[in-house]
Order: sequence, then structure tokens, then C-alpha cells
Amino acid sequence: MRVRFSRGVITIAAIVVVLAVAISVGLFKLLSKAQPLAPPEAYCSVRTPEGALDLDIEQAQIAATIAAVAARRRLPERAVVIAYATALQESKLYNLPGGDRDSVGVFQQRESQGWGKKKQLMDPVYATNKFFAALVKVKNYRKIPLAEAAQEVQRSAGGYAYAPHEEDAKILAATFTGRVPRALHCWYPPAKGETAPPKPKATEARRQLARAIGDPAVTSTRRGWLIAAWSVAYAQKYGLSRVGFSGAVWRNDANVEGWKAGGKAGDAQVELS
Repeated sequence: MRVRFSRGVITIAAIVVVLAVAISVGLFKLLSKAQPLAPPEAYCSVRTPEGALDLDIEQAQIAATIAAVAARRRLPERAVVIAYATALQESKLYNLPGGDRDSVGVFQQRESQGWGKKKQLMDPVYATNKFFAALVKVKNYRKIPLAEAAQEVQRSAGGYAYAPHEEDAKILAATFTGRVPRALHCWYPPAKGETAPPKPKATEARRQLARAIGDPAVTSTRRGWLIAAWSVAYAQKYGLSRVGFSGAVWRNDANVEGWKAGGKAGDAQVELS
């Protein structure tokens, strides 16, 4: 049996189709004119077998500097863990311009207690060197509880407060000492009004790395990953959009998370561009 539709039904159906097409075209034009979603803020993330952490750019830079200074002084990872736990408690890994009384910097060191001049203490490389110089004088610092070792250096009113940061400090140390490769990822947005990536300042980056680590040569795979992590942490400051090491590449790409295969396979040099 053939079904016949009245002229009115056919007219209504045609109107519905026309409206649907018109709405679709309108939505397409509206969406095509819409501004793209704003890119996320600059950030860093750490992913290791020990756990994961999210950092902002300054925190990652401070963490990278502490590890580099420790490498220059040939200190064990335990020293780095103690330094991180101390810095997390004292400043949350920020280079603070002030604090309790005349305390300043990453470790909230005080000029009045002989740590150095305020300008020196605001230099994370200098402040970290002073911290480690005091730490290595603590008897058995590698074996005693972390809070005890940190308190022997800091002489704070609440030395017990360092202990709760130990697990996060271990995650940071695994990443920034290079023991866990490919553990750090950072991303930063283009500067306002920027139409092209900034010109990389790779030479300046290596010069500043040398201030902390001494000779920036890659003498082992672990040291290479330490330098690679430092370079990613400082990528925004020096306009780096690509860091390559040991057959892996980090890129400053909002659509890419972490390190991907690529670059030179050898471990002789960390590539910056």
C-alpha cells in the first residue's frame, strides 16, 4: 500500500529541512569567527616511578639549579633530597625577596646569621652552594633522619617541619639529578603579541648552566639527563623550543605531552634550539 502525504505535511517537512540547513550554516559561520581557546598558563610536570608533581616554571628552575650545584660539588642524591625538602618548607621552591625578619631567598637564609649579603642570598646558585657547604659538615648527614640533617643546617624554630616534604623531595631528586630520564615536561605560551617563536639563546643558556654545574660537558648519561632537565626548566627564559638528548626530544608544544623519540641517538651532547 502506498502512503501518500498531504501537501501541508510536505510543506512543513520542507520548512524543517530549510531551517536545519540555515541553522547549520549559521553555527558554522559563528564558530569560524570565534576566537580560539586561550592557551594554558606556563607549567611544568614531573612524572617518575616514585610519583608525580606539578610545578610552575620558577619552581622547576630552582629545582634544576639545586641539582646542578650538587652535581658540581659531586654530592650524593641524598644531599639533593635534603636540600629540596628544606627549600619546600622554607620557600616552596621560590626565590623569595623577604620572610621572617631578614630571611630571603630559596632557603630563607639570613644576612644577620652570616650566610652572606642579601644580594648574594637572592642568587639561587650562591644560596645553594652555601646550603651544601653547611650540610656536608653535618656528621652522618646521609644516614640520619632528613629533618635532623636539615635542622642542623637551618637552625629553625620548627625543625620537625622538614620531614613531611621528604617524599616530594625524592620525586624531584629523581627527576632533576637525571636518574629518571624524560621525567620533566614544561610548556610556556608565546609572549603577548608574538607571532613567531623567540630566537633561542642557546649560548647564554649554556653559560648560565656552567655557573651552577661547572663544566657543562656530558660525561655520563645521567649527567646528560640532568642537563636536559635543566634546559627544559629554563626553556622559557632562554627562548628554547626544542631540547634533544639520547634519541629523545622535548618540544614546546601545547599539543604534545612529554618527550618523544627523535634527535641524535648518542649521549655525547644535549641539543638546544
